[in-house]
Formats: sequence, structure tokens, C-alpha cells
Amino acid sequence: MSKENICIVYGGKSAEHDVSILTAQSVINAMDKDIYNIDIIYITNDGEWIKGQPITEPIEDAEVLRLAKRDETPITHLLRQSTNGGTYDTIFPLLHGPNGEDGTIQGLFEVLDLPYVGNGVLSASSSMDKLVMKQLFANRGLPQLPYVSFLRSEFEKYRSNIIELVNTKLEYPVFVKPANLGSSVGISRCTNKEELIKGIEEALQFDRKLVVEQGVEAREIEVAVLGNDYPETTLPGEVVKDVSFYDYKAKYKDGNVKLQIPADLPEDVAETLRNMAVEAFKATDCSGLVRADFFVTEDHTIYINETNAMPGFTKFSMYPLLWKNMDMSYSELITRLIELAKERYADKKKIKYKMD
Repeated sequence: MSKENICIVYGGKSAEHDVSILTAQSVINAMDKDIYNIDIIYITNDGEWIKGQPITEPIEDAEVLRLAKRDETPITHLLRQSTNGGTYDTIFPLLHGPNGEDGTIQGLFEVLDLPYVGNGVLSASSSMDKLVMKQLFANRGLPQLPYVSFLRSEFEKYRSNIIELVNTKLEYPVFVKPANLGSSVGISRCTNKEELIKGIEEALQFDRKLVVEQGVEAREIEVAVLGNDYPETTLPGEVVKDVSFYDYKAKYKDGNVKLQIPADLPEDVAETLRNMAVEAFKATDCSGLVRADFFVTEDHTIYINETNAMPGFTKFSMYPLLWKNMDMSYSELITRLIELAKERYADKKKIKYKMD
């Protein structure tokens, strides 16, 4: 049987560039190289696309994935032809943050009529924008914590009013979040007005739109979702922290967290979380993969926090470990995602684009 041609696209013009490289290393190493021909395309921090040599062996050091050789080949050609001369069966984007999981690169794949892993334009963009996501969740009846949202220009013009609004509507601690970033980049936990102002100024370096959300004393529970029209879910897992806030450093550098899989929850609460994860998946018309994140209080009140349409696949990541608990290996999970991408592409081919 001939191998399938897969192209891994990673890096990107995003604050989550380094996370993407780590994710790419993990996925490349887990892919079955007896089944797939693996090409790589690295997008630099400046947005330049560079195609590397085919990958036939595990990547021991993620730094080798920071390709430096300049490539003058047009992007469209890079994506249309594999290094062995054939076309790609599937593009596998492993890009986090803006220009990667926000629908922009998905739009490029759509225009080029290429099958690709993960969420489409609408689902990617709406899952990336925390404010739009919250509005869609509210429309679906999913319970959420109170929040305040505003633009950079509004903060510059109405600074004192916005600070007063946050202090009136919410109680400390609050979390300040860039609307369009993940991996806890630019997020601050604030316990007073001074920290709030500092957190807002920090977050505005990463996005023009912010969400300030009510903090809550709760467990952080996550559910992995996999599929297209009929998604499946895992049992919930819990992020058990040794730190007060599960930030970027804790996630990707220190490893100061423990993932308890499955989470110690009553059966009915776990089932509710799984059902809510599917509702969140459908709320943003997702496909392929999503990780749904929740807060669960001591009395088992549930609040949905967010969905991540491109969860990381590093050795610290919850998503593949949740599926491992369901007896799906990392390699099998990647194969399943590629199959789902081809399934969705075949389904889209049924759409008519011209009248008879």
C-alpha cells in the first residue's frame, strides 16, 4: 500500500510560536512513518514560509525545526506539491494563536481546495475569539461566569469608566485575558485595582480586545472532543495545580501541574460535562478536535470556561492523555484526525457550486 503524503505546518506569526514548534515535534515523532510521507513547512515569526526536508526519523531536539534557509517558492506551490512529487492527501496545521487557529490559514486551505486537519474557517475564528465564543455559548444556554469586555481604543478613551465597571460588576480575583490568544499568553490573575490596571496593560500588548472574567474557587476540568457531525468525548480530566494560576510557564516549561485522568467526579457530573462539551463543540460548528474547559465548584456547579480548537500535543498536554485513557494511543489519535479531515473534505465535495 502506498504511503499518504502529509504536510505539517507549524510555527507562525504568533506569541504562541514556540508552543507550536513543541507541538510539531510531538506530532511528528508520534506519526507512523510506515504509513505517512511527512513534509514540514515552518512559518517564521516574520511570516515567511520555509519548506524543510522530508522527515523520516524522530526529532530529538525541537530547535532543528526552526528552519533558517530562505525559500522563494510561492506558498501555493509549497502546499500543492509534496517533496516526492505527488499532491498532499492532508495538510496538518499545528499553529496556535492568531494567523494559525483563528480561521485565517484555514481560509487559505479552503481557497486552494486542500483537505486539512481540524476546524474550518467559521469554527476556528469563533473558537479563537473569547468574546464571540462566549456569545455563542450563551445562545446555546451554557452557563458562564460574569465578564466585562472592551477594546484597546475604548480603554484609552474611557479608562476610569472601564475600571469602575469591572469593580462594580465583578469581584476580585478577576482574570484579564486577550480575546484572541491561547496557552495562557498575556493572561493575568488580579486581586486588586492596581493589579487589574497592570494586567490590562500587559494583555493589550497581545490583542486589541480584552475579556475580564470573574474568578471562582473551583476545580479546572477538561473534556476532549473528537469527530465531525457526531463527535465523541472522553471522560473528564482535572488540572491539579501547584501554583495559583496555570500560566504559560507552568504549562510548557516547569510542568508544575498534575493531570488527573479521569477526574474524581460523581458519574452524573462527569456525564453532564461530556454533554456540555458536545454542546460547545456544536455551538461553534466545530470539526476534528476540540478541548472543552470547565470550572466545577465544590457543590458541583459547572461553568464553561472556553473551548480550544487547536489544543497542544506536548508531553504536558491534556488532550492526547484524555484519549489515551480511552485506550486510543497518541499515534492512533493522529491517524484518526487525518481520517476525519479526509471525511470532512469528501463531504464538502458533495456541495454544488453551479446551477444546472
